[in-house]
Amino acid sequence: MTAFKRPHIEQPPVLPMTRKEMDKLGWDELDILLVTGDGYVDHPSFGAALLGRWLVHHGYRVGVVGQPRWDAPDDVTRMGRPTLFAGVTGGSLDSMLAHYTAFRKKRSDDAYTPGGQAGARPNRACIAYTNVVQRAFPGLPVILGGIEASLRRISHYDFWSDSVRRSVLLDSKAMAITYGMAENSIVALADAIREAEDRSIKALRPVLVNIPGLVVAGARKDIPEDASVLELPSHEAIQADPQELIKATLLLERQVHQNKQVVVQETAGRVVILTPPGEQLQTEGLDELAGLPFSRLQHPSYTERIPSADMILASVTTHRGCAGGCSFCTLALHQGRQIRSRSKKSVLKEVERMTEVKGWTGSISDVGGPSANMWGAHCASDQSKCKRSSCLTPAICKHYKVAQSDFVNLLRSVSDVQSVKHVRVASGWRIDLALTDMRSLSCLIQEFVGGQAKVAPEHQVNHVLKLMRKPGFEAFEKFLNLFDKESKKAGKRQYVIPYLMSAFPGCTDEDMHALGDWLRSQGWKPEQVQCFIPLPGSAAAAMFHAETDMDGKPIYVAKSDAARLRQHGILMPTRGRPQKGKGKGKPQRSGKPSGANRPARDDKPFNSSNPKKGGPNKKRSSRSKPHNKKRY
Repeated sequence: MTAFKRPHIEQPPVLPMTRKEMDKLGWDELDILLVTGDGYVDHPSFGAALLGRWLVHHGYRVGVVGQPRWDAPDDVTRMGRPTLFAGVTGGSLDSMLAHYTAFRKKRSDDAYTPGGQAGARPNRACIAYTNVVQRAFPGLPVILGGIEASLRRISHYDFWSDSVRRSVLLDSKAMAITYGMAENSIVALADAIREAEDRSIKALRPVLVNIPGLVVAGARKDIPEDASVLELPSHEAIQADPQELIKATLLLERQVHQNKQVVVQETAGRVVILTPPGEQLQTEGLDELAGLPFSRLQHPSYTERIPSADMILASVTTHRGCAGGCSFCTLALHQGRQIRSRSKKSVLKEVERMTEVKGWTGSISDVGGPSANMWGAHCASDQSKCKRSSCLTPAICKHYKVAQSDFVNLLRSVSDVQSVKHVRVASGWRIDLALTDMRSLSCLIQEFVGGQAKVAPEHQVNHVLKLMRKPGFEAFEKFLNLFDKESKKAGKRQYVIPYLMSAFPGCTDEDMHALGDWLRSQGWKPEQVQCFIPLPGSAAAAMFHAETDMDGKPIYVAKSDAARLRQHGILMPTRGRPQKGKGKGKPQRSGKPSGANRPARDDKPFNSSNPKKGGPNKKRSSRSKPHNKKRY
């Protein structure tokens, strides 16, 4: 408990970005300044808006600077020096992923920037923004957060420099990192700094190492005496032996899931200390957070549209966490594998408010989360003792419980809200989980597909799927048969959008040919396939760097751009190469605003009703016209 009573502060229409807006609110100064690599959108899918509103709710005056210049402090100083600290985030995507394609080519646009323009955020945004804040406000505590800092909190493989980099905390010289979903930790941090007379890192460190969900640099004497410690290989050991990165990755996954140990990693004589994730917002807290008055719109000062703001305007997030633990994905490392779900009442209230937002069309584009059909799931065992890397593979854990029929009932209730005309589930479906409840899956297919269902088989060869921590391919084939049957039963022309991946660690050219042969046998010709990108912190990035599986057994890895492009070209013969008579062209890309940092990819809908006859060139109904779509 804190020793002071937090003042009540009315929620502003939007968080201020200028001194003029502060004056209108009657704020003479800010307590906390949030600096983000995204344009500011007042929507709960964006971290700055989410944490900013949450901090105001807890009595702190918060302002936002979106995409400031990093070569001068002017943008950062326009609202004055905050009294407590500055929070820095690279934005909804790792800034390097936002800037470069799978083949390390510069991207031409950015969905999180007004006008979709590329280049509005720097490379390694956490480091660059911390530097500019420290220039603007010497001595002010700087706290990192968001996906970029969270996934780079220990030594990690960096694809873009092809090197092992140390914790971003050390490179940025920030005071601390709030990792994962940071609502509880950032409020505890703000309380601690507010109470402190001496706000130097030396004075605050003994307090910070006892706040859950933080990363702090110090010495061994700073580790809490009663802590259960999980020692990672040192940064120097990981640089010397790639197998040590695999060990560190597995240990970090365990710490996040079991939520009971302090992680320690030595780097050049210093110690990086990671406190346990701590208690996350459960249903009551998530409902409270979702009930804050988000406008759901971009800040009114912008004269150009922010593409991602339009993409998620009419979407509803029902839960956090992902039980899958796919090796290429960082959702479980950032949000955890434990599913925390909002209540049905909260979801319906959000939908009712959504119908009053400017631009409401009557259609809800998505109701879901990292995997839509995990809403309401929970572990019936003691998670702190679990040693599995996934709740769903190699088989669904007997302790993993979910009533998917409840999700169907939720969707039907959303459909009954006045002025709601259409409800769709655009979030990906976890196929193996869906197949355990055929009745609910049938209802989802018949009632809530909206023409296209997104599923992620990723590959066709089972040894590659095993490395991905994905279910066997037979699950996807079973799903396709059911989708075809239920779509016909509903009298609908609907399509499956399968996410496919090339150049994954352990995938050979022969494996890609096998996938291509299967697609041709179905009459499918994909126009977009994701080439694997090793994301910092992921198990797959460790395998890519070490060229072994997670057990240390050697595997083939397409590491050079030439080898990766060759694999990609097996399914995408013209991808990355000039097309005859069409010039060079630019690679397409996209992104989705969420706590998830999975590589974005473009999608092509495939006809499920009769894949052999309904290939991509066959005329289809206007309801689900198969134009090129981007995945957001």
